[in-house]
Amino acid sequence: MRTTRRWLVPAVVLVAWLALGSLAGPFAGRLAEVSENDAAGFLPASAESTQVTELQRLFSDRQGVPAVVVAQRADGLTAADRDHLARAADKASALGEVSPVLPSDDGAAARVIVALAPAQEPAESVAALREAVGEGAPPGLTVLVTGPAAQGADLGEAFGGIDGLLLLVAGAVVAVILVVVYRSPLLPLFVLLSAVFALGVASLVVYLLADNDVLALNGQSQGILFILVFGAATDYALLLVARYREELRNADKYTATARAWRATIQPIAASAGTVILGVLCLLFSDLNSNRGLGPVAAIGIAAALVSAMTFLPAVLALAGRAAFWPFSPKPDAPSDGGGFWGKVASRVGRAPRAIWIATSLALLALAAFFPQLKASGTAQSDIFLTPVESVAGQELLSRHFPGGTGAPTIVVARAEHGEAVTRAARVDGVADARITGQAQGLVRVEAVLSDPAGSEAAVATVQRLREAVHAVPGAEAKAGGPTAQLLDTQQTSERDRQVIIPIVLVVIFAVLALLLRSLLAPLMLIATVVLSFAATMGVSALVFNHVLGFPGADPVVPLFGFVFLVALGIDYNIFLMTRVREEAAAHGTRDGTLRGLRLTGAVITSAGVVLAATFAALAVLPILFLAQIAFIVAFGVLLDTLVVRSLLVPALTLDIGRRVWWPSALSRRNAEQAE
Repeated sequence: MRTTRRWLVPAVVLVAWLALGSLAGPFAGRLAEVSENDAAGFLPASAESTQVTELQRLFSDRQGVPAVVVAQRADGLTAADRDHLARAADKASALGEVSPVLPSDDGAAARVIVALAPAQEPAESVAALREAVGEGAPPGLTVLVTGPAAQGADLGEAFGGIDGLLLLVAGAVVAVILVVVYRSPLLPLFVLLSAVFALGVASLVVYLLADNDVLALNGQSQGILFILVFGAATDYALLLVARYREELRNADKYTATARAWRATIQPIAASAGTVILGVLCLLFSDLNSNRGLGPVAAIGIAAALVSAMTFLPAVLALAGRAAFWPFSPKPDAPSDGGGFWGKVASRVGRAPRAIWIATSLALLALAAFFPQLKASGTAQSDIFLTPVESVAGQELLSRHFPGGTGAPTIVVARAEHGEAVTRAARVDGVADARITGQAQGLVRVEAVLSDPAGSEAAVATVQRLREAVHAVPGAEAKAGGPTAQLLDTQQTSERDRQVIIPIVLVVIFAVLALLLRSLLAPLMLIATVVLSFAATMGVSALVFNHVLGFPGADPVVPLFGFVFLVALGIDYNIFLMTRVREEAAAHGTRDGTLRGLRLTGAVITSAGVVLAATFAALAVLPILFLAQIAFIVAFGVLLDTLVVRSLLVPALTLDIGRRVWWPSALSRRNAEQAE
């Protein structure tokens, strides 16, 4: 009877997960249905540009998103070219309100602005517009569609690879690493199934919440969700399987599973809890996109934890030693750790002070380059890493017309001050400003910028424009539009960093203090991870500026880098220090630290490589923000795994000695070996 129960319980768990996986799995491919990539929707209601968006509804219920058709012939437009544009404009009228065809001063180009009807799907409208203006174009005439609508459509297409390409690359990378680590065809399959099931469950929950407007989901959050689930589920699996293999040497498969589960549930749960609490700190952000990422990432980590600690143990309990075929662990084989990590532990044990001082100085030297990171924002055209039509069209438009054509800055003010506000809006960098509407005692002024919307020069112009119109007495003027939205995003991101970073540190300190029952050890661990983060950002600044030639970074990049690196970096310290504490209770702090390093070195390094590789997979999506996050997290995780956790933390622990556990009883035990 007892034997029956031992295999029946894991069998039931396995069947339950297979059923749940078949139900939830398809939702990973449906997240794009509830994903929004409109920057305006991510700003808080208090942002000036958001207020302007709401006020514009007073002037018209049809606030179409503008697309700009620009045509060019280097030696001047011909009569056939102008006829083609007239016909294209007539076709475009079915998609929205169309402006007259306006030729450039040099006669080499012309443009048409189409305010696409909001009731239609923007991506479909842009595709239809591009087809309409390109069909039948005279040879030698370049016709492109740009503007906010086209940029949004190109962005949506870039994120279209999330469902297929990103999952394929991440899965393939994890599979290859697991085969190398385990030298077995079965275990990688079990671990990947655990990650796939976790992703399915997380996708189902996120889909339901986003579909009911409980949280905001965008393409960036979707990509990070996929990577986090794959990376976290694999990390937790590696830790569980390593302990299972260790226990399997001296016990049957059911007993080994139970022992491995009991030994790893605390550090894995603590690790998952730390990351969950860390990303949930993004709920304090004023940006809706950041607030949405917090629960999305937390749901992904929770799903990875549940899958790794239920599905995977059930599979291991049923498979036993066969899971490791053809290199199954042999009974009574030594498991003290040795080889490479034994040598590392011996080296750290011989000169801990010299190692932690040298390592800290090296990290500080790298951190000194952190201020070189250009994270004040980038032009909208710079967010793509591959050629897209909207960017090419904007460059063409800027050569013949004011760069802000089709994406004007909108000023709303009291009607009696309309003329004064219009004059004030004509600051340096504004090509034209005129009143375009009046309603309910308010006036709308459109200011066309000389530079492309979202460029650094355009942002600076909007700052000057706001100062000028705000200074008009009694006008109560507010400035919005695409460039103003970017400016508000930058300012909100700066506020978020100042608020969220301290909250993350306090939350992680509290978790570590409860887990390690110490106050000094958490301070040490947080200090090492923060130093590692600063060094990572310093290296990132050098790589982005001088190797990859990136034009800059989104203001939210440092915040995301901090949240993910500190939360994930603490993961590996938790894996190490919980084992060190376990060993220290039996062998003393010195021997416990060295034993913990030897026993966890291989598995934690494997986990770090897997997580770094999965985050690096984000770079397959041609979006600047994701490429930068991919590098920052991948490099930072490797730095944490190979340097901080392997050298800095053990060396500091040895040098501090048993006082590292203060004020717990472990710091006062006299039975320790001399330190």
